[in-house]
Amino acid sequence: MAFSLLMVYPVLWWLGASLKSNAEMSSPNIFSKNPVWSNYIDGWFAVPNYSFTHFYLNTFTLIGGVLFTTIISCSLAAFAFARLDFPLRKFWFAILLVTLMLPGQVLTVPQYVLYNWFGWINTYLPFYVPHALGSGAGGSFFIFMLVQFMRGIPKELDDSARMDGCSWFRIYWYIMMPLTKPALVTVGIFCFLWNWDDFFGQLLYINSVDKYTINLALKLFIDTQSAMPWGQMLAMSLLSVVPAVIIFFFAQKHFVEGISAGALKG
Repeated sequence: MAFSLLMVYPVLWWLGASLKSNAEMSSPNIFSKNPVWSNYIDGWFAVPNYSFTHFYLNTFTLIGGVLFTTIISCSLAAFAFARLDFPLRKFWFAILLVTLMLPGQVLTVPQYVLYNWFGWINTYLPFYVPHALGSGAGGSFFIFMLVQFMRGIPKELDDSARMDGCSWFRIYWYIMMPLTKPALVTVGIFCFLWNWDDFFGQLLYINSVDKYTINLALKLFIDTQSAMPWGQMLAMSLLSVVPAVIIFFFAQKHFVEGISAGALKG
């Protein structure tokens, strides 16, 4: 119990500090005797010409496109490895597994040079296109997990559908996609959480405030020329993690089911 309270202490301090003024930040008390609730309102409209509503919409636009492209591309690739017989299938699957061990930092410079050459800097294309090709953040892991799940689905379903005249794509769309729903939900949760917290990638490719996500908007509170509004920044940073926390807790059941089912079927 004591250890649990110790682990929760930083979150409690974070919540308390979001309601403090700058003068109270050095106070040892977790919660202020006079909570400054206006930190949330002032922080929401702290950026000139923009509110955090705009940054939330930008973030959901970015994450929504990434989620859609990731689920489609990774499930298609997994279906091909799990069900189709094509030349060098085992070789290409081995290459896929090797990429799991490749540090993302190694790809940062060549990817930036390539995207800059394409003219994609300050757009969301550096996030959409790699995920559409199954090579975005976690793409190899998602494909591997879906392959393991699909291999546990009886192939007799494919044979019956083929006898009824279904194409491979219709088998993928009408049979495999519904049956892999637990694994797809798990992929969606992982993808959402990883990309929601991807500060470095967003900082690297997005330059204009108009396209800023929540993560990038928080750094606008840092001003070396004046006193930093710590309470407002902490209030907005606290609100920035709320969607991820809600998604995780509400989808926790599907998350556990997807992981356990993938492990058993693999």
